[in-house]
Amino acid sequence: MRTKHSLVLSGALAVCTLCGADDPPKQWIDPDTGHRVIRLSQNPGTASLYFNQNAYTADNEHVIVTTADGGISTINLKTQAIEAVVPGRVSVIVAGRKTGQVYYMKDGALFATNINTKATRQIAKLEVRGGVATLNADETLLAGTLTEGAPAGRGAGPGGGRSGRGAPPVGADGKPLNKADAKEVSLDNRLNQHTPMGMFTVDVRSGEVKTFYRSTDWLNHLQFSPTDPTLLMFCHEGPWHKVDRIWTIRTDGSQLTKIHSRTLEMEIAGHEFWSADGSTIWYDLQTPRGEDFWVAGYNLKNQDRVWYHLDRNEWSVHFNVSPDNRLFAGDGGDDEMVAHARDGKWIYLFRPEMVPNYGVASAQEGLVKTGVLRAERLVNMSKHNYALEPNVSFTPDMKWIIFRTNMFGPTQVLAVEVAKAN
Repeated sequence: MRTKHSLVLSGALAVCTLCGADDPPKQWIDPDTGHRVIRLSQNPGTASLYFNQNAYTADNEHVIVTTADGGISTINLKTQAIEAVVPGRVSVIVAGRKTGQVYYMKDGALFATNINTKATRQIAKLEVRGGVATLNADETLLAGTLTEGAPAGRGAGPGGGRSGRGAPPVGADGKPLNKADAKEVSLDNRLNQHTPMGMFTVDVRSGEVKTFYRSTDWLNHLQFSPTDPTLLMFCHEGPWHKVDRIWTIRTDGSQLTKIHSRTLEMEIAGHEFWSADGSTIWYDLQTPRGEDFWVAGYNLKNQDRVWYHLDRNEWSVHFNVSPDNRLFAGDGGDDEMVAHARDGKWIYLFRPEMVPNYGVASAQEGLVKTGVLRAERLVNMSKHNYALEPNVSFTPDMKWIIFRTNMFGPTQVLAVEVAKAN
């Protein structure tokens, strides 16, 4: 049985009144929330991983972070000791759930490095334009996307196809669009290209590459199930109100399944992620976009659906769920993002609460179950620039939420305690 480690703090706590300081505080009590915050990183430019990448090692003792020079380090969750694992500029994929290895790409090749021994093995050299995004539960397969007919070495990173670069888009008035609207234009341009793409697997032991699915849809956001080694979730990328985004497929190309179908004009669903037990796909749902906000879940075992409602200010760029499925976290957002929240710059903890079936003995079969996320603010992010997304994740012991921030200037990795400080 794996041991679950907690973050350990020592010394006096400070109340953080500084933001943008040259030497950020090591730990403090957020005066607006009463929650304890600690700085896990020592050097500026250190960042935690994207919200859906598994960053925790198989023994639950370390979290994977990236460094200012593009390398990979670990932070010990018990001692907070930091150790360099992979030097140089690489593209981290994920920490393996079974072994003590971290997987990454460097110079068009796939590698795995043991975080304890630092033993490194090249898995495969990719001869396609594309990138690898995810690793399966038993660490036998990696999966990624490729652009058909394009030469290797010029392509997308781990996320999939790119939308292209050029002059910033402008609106009807000739003025540059804000970052959110500009992103929509870029996404739409890429979607309309109908570029032939494929999804492929890489055998971790042999390095064999197999393309198992082809499409002219924009394929992206690949995530293996954390428990089912052959089940893969992916998205049809593009403006979310133009695509049915969330899909699953088997690694042999079978059982292609759409998870959510839009039924409203301007309905959007995305930023999907797995529950830790692999039973549920969770995602950000808006009905319609920018007006009504939900965290929605689809249970793969019984096809049940549940939607948890939240307020505009509580919408978050990314949500995440605790390992026991009892709590959610969100990283908030600024007023230029889709919710246009006036007071949304917080790290949030959410407690789900179902809406009771008044006067009805039991739930009615086939209907979406509904609930509410009761929000608690954990960290004031008013000094954070949301051009950097915080990307929250629960530690394995569920006592802390780790995120990245630029509230002090250069990027740092922080953790906030779920329980209020005494």
